Amino acid sequence: MNELLGRVFSFANHTFPSQSALYNRLATEGQSPKALMISCADSRVVPEHILEAQPGDLFVCRNAGNIVPPYATQNGGVTSTVEFAVMALGIRDIIVCGHSDCGAMKAVANPAGLEKMPNVAAWLRHSQAAGQVVNEGYPDLDPKDRVRVVAMENIVAQIANLRTHPSVAAGIARGEIALHGWFVDIHAGQILGLDGESGRFRPLHADQPLPVALRAARRYAADVDCAQAAE
Repeated sequence: MNELLGRVFSFANHTFPSQSALYNRLATEGQSPKALMISCADSRVVPEHILEAQPGDLFVCRNAGNIVPPYATQNGGVTSTVEFAVMALGIRDIIVCGHSDCGAMKAVANPAGLEKMPNVAAWLRHSQAAGQVVNEGYPDLDPKDRVRVVAMENIVAQIANLRTHPSVAAGIARGEIALHGWFVDIHAGQILGLDGESGRFRPLHADQPLPVALRAARRYAADVDCAQAAE
């Protein structure tokens, strides 16, 4: 802990002075982050490092298992963060980011021991769909591969949950919001992105198009002139 405290003084004495113009602008003009990232709380996965983000670039929500509960009227931190990001900050890109060797996904794959952590067990029920997909669709995985696959299927499940949030659903329908699913392989230092067309994760490469789970494109279900209906 003393080491961490020492870094606070380093920030005050070195980092802040070197970026004072940036901090002054943010304090004066407010924030306009480019994306919302919903990531795991695991200390080994730092969204700002992954994206090499500067202060003001990224709006971050972290929790065990990078979970997005389905929308409900009960107030919750993730739900409120999503709603504020879309409605108040005008964010148009939302990233759900999981990772390898995830403790939460290990618990989803093997719930033994959760009886001593009832709140964790209740929280991880939001990942039950991922666990069942793996149980029924990947029956012969070894334990290590099982955790990896549960983490990937959990990203897919949480993106589906995210789409139940009214602010997100409306933004998608207007063609203003794109959804991204990322998987960070800690061991390889590699990021995989969910390709919505193939349904598979593939590596992100600088010389290739970015895989996107759901691209921004207007999509109304009814065969009605939306502009006319709005009048």
